[in-house]
Amino acid sequence: MVSRADRSVFANWWWTVDKPMLFGLIGLVFLGLVLSFAASPAIAEQLGLTSYYFVKRHAVFAIVAILLMGGISFLNPLQARRLALLIFLGGILLMVYTLFAGEAVKGSRRWVSLAGFTLQPSELVKPTFILLVAWLFSESSRRPDIPANFFAILILAIFNVLLVAQPDIGQTALVTMTWCAVFFMAGLSWVWITVLAIMGVGGMGLAYLFIPHVTGRIDRFINPESGDNYQVERALEAFFSGGWFGRGPGEGIVKRNLPDSHTDFIFAVIGEEFGIIVCLFIVLFFSFLIMRGLYLGFRQEDGFVRLSIGGLVIMFGLQAAINMAVNLQLAPTKGMTLPFISYGGSSMLSVAVAMGMVLALSRKRPKAVHRAAEFIQYAETYRT
Repeated sequence: MVSRADRSVFANWWWTVDKPMLFGLIGLVFLGLVLSFAASPAIAEQLGLTSYYFVKRHAVFAIVAILLMGGISFLNPLQARRLALLIFLGGILLMVYTLFAGEAVKGSRRWVSLAGFTLQPSELVKPTFILLVAWLFSESSRRPDIPANFFAILILAIFNVLLVAQPDIGQTALVTMTWCAVFFMAGLSWVWITVLAIMGVGGMGLAYLFIPHVTGRIDRFINPESGDNYQVERALEAFFSGGWFGRGPGEGIVKRNLPDSHTDFIFAVIGEEFGIIVCLFIVLFFSFLIMRGLYLGFRQEDGFVRLSIGGLVIMFGLQAAINMAVNLQLAPTKGMTLPFISYGGSSMLSVAVAMGMVLALSRKRPKAVHRAAEFIQYAETYRT
């Protein structure tokens, strides 16, 4: 037990970090590791690998994710913002490099090999992008003389252009929706709401008209008989097969016919082996983390901190909702993982960075610190 009289760095962290959020996130990581035992062996055997190949790798990623999330949670807002800037710039450079020298998988160039590890740079850019945009929007309200909104739009444009070039339309939609949510929380006017709505509809229309795989996915979603819906149909079959209480751990049959059972369609595997009851529990688990995160964000006085936490939690929730919706054929298919549940090193590290930032920014801080920071900022503004 850590004493309140202890003034060490760890003790200060322990008494200021939000415990429900911390233990909830760690619990979700371990839940994902347990569920990987159900989803991964079948696909590993089909690929000629040992049964627990993906399980072992998932365990390594889970340990790294917890350590990374815990380490980032020690940062203060200034340190978090500086780290976000460094990761963002490095990630953007890697995304540009990926377009020319990245590994081509299923027609997309999203991955790059570094020291024997395959990395998807866009995943690491996502959480840092939100922090930078939140800072710009908070500065725009505090100092109207700075064209912060313009720079926020410019950053979004650069990130989206690189995502579309890969192409990765699913991530483009996720990033854009989260950016709009942060802009909304920052207090955008109805004029901006109208402009963004028109741009969003126009962007989706252009993607449908000029990007063949987007056209195919939307057509198959609207009319399932218009093309191959193999994975989605198998996913729905898995839910029906499992019923309310599931077939039992390791007893799934449909999962053996799901090529992405351990990544994009792990929710369907959970439905088959553990039933709809467990799926609903997972939905409630995510809902708790999202609501807790939003609560922690909205009670913050600092604009940057409030917008950052809100944006990161919304991105976390949207990604989970999109994955579940695709599994249930409620949305067009997208290559998007279920946070901390699906297999995938880049995705897990990305979510770890995002949630580590949430833990760091939501830590309790004396109001005197905020008042002192406000005074310093006021003095700097007055001098200029």
